[in-house]
Amino acid sequence: MTNWLSTALLLVSAYLVGSIPMGYLVGKLFYHVDIRTAGSGNIGATNALRLFGTRTGIIILLLDMLKGLAVVLVAKAHLPQQSPLIVLSALVVILGHIFTIFLGFKGGKGVATAAGSFLGLAPAELGLALVIFLILVAISRYVSLGSILAALAFGLMVTVRQAYSPSPDWVKAGFCVMVVILIIVKHKANIQRLIKGNENRLSFTKKGSL
Repeated sequence: MTNWLSTALLLVSAYLVGSIPMGYLVGKLFYHVDIRTAGSGNIGATNALRLFGTRTGIIILLLDMLKGLAVVLVAKAHLPQQSPLIVLSALVVILGHIFTIFLGFKGGKGVATAAGSFLGLAPAELGLALVIFLILVAISRYVSLGSILAALAFGLMVTVRQAYSPSPDWVKAGFCVMVVILIIVKHKANIQRLIKGNENRLSFTKKGSL
């Protein structure tokens, strides 16, 4: 198989995997609800948690993370360690989630899928960002605030680590910063609600079964 064909196959596969709308599928199959027409209308884990309960929300979160992690691990298994195609495949799987072909190119905000990708690319920085996220959400009950600030912290940590690395991978750092910016842009409405003081707070519930 020629290089261009294998590259195209990798990127198309990454996009299609990212496009699988886990929240939409779980809502339809197990609750007979179109998640896009209820709650915030987002297909991600936070809206699913509010609509279907904590357990279902966590399951969707893990499934969306798995999409990003799986693509990065497959790319790393078949490409040289610092190949820019690994980073590009991570970006494509995230874009697939945000602009899913299966729902008219209207998907989620990309946080969970990005986290899965980051787990494969920069696990230490992701772990610290996750701690920041959990602390912020536990204190404020705002998932959006935790996501935004944890993403910013993650981008900063990756950049600083590469700056002090003897062999910095600026492609990886640039990708992480770009995804952080994309996540913040996708949270524009949440930021406006946070400023106005009418953003929805997280509440843990038990609804139905899965």
